[in-house]
Amino acid sequence: MVIKKLHDMGIRSEHAYLAAFTSIGLSVAAWATSLKAEPVGGLARADRWGIFVGEWAPTFFGLGVALSHYEQQDGTLTASVHELRERKERQAV
Repeated sequence: MVIKKLHDMGIRSEHAYLAAFTSIGLSVAAWATSLKAEPVGGLARADRWGIFVGEWAPTFFGLGVALSHYEQQDGTLTASVHELRERKERQAV
């Protein structure tokens, strides 16, 4: 139900995978920034920031897999966004 809603909103598995890889990069950036910007908290605080942001990646990867399975069943896995819009417009008419 949630996956279908995300798919209907135009979110594809590639978007979820991109968000997962971005969150990994943001995790490293948050760790490094917190380590340098907050000398009071030190390494422990920097680690907590890095872990907090890093926990998003598995969620996005899971959404990507679920969306990919939905796209396989729906037959839209290899379709481009433009093809999907055209198909949706044709069905609405």
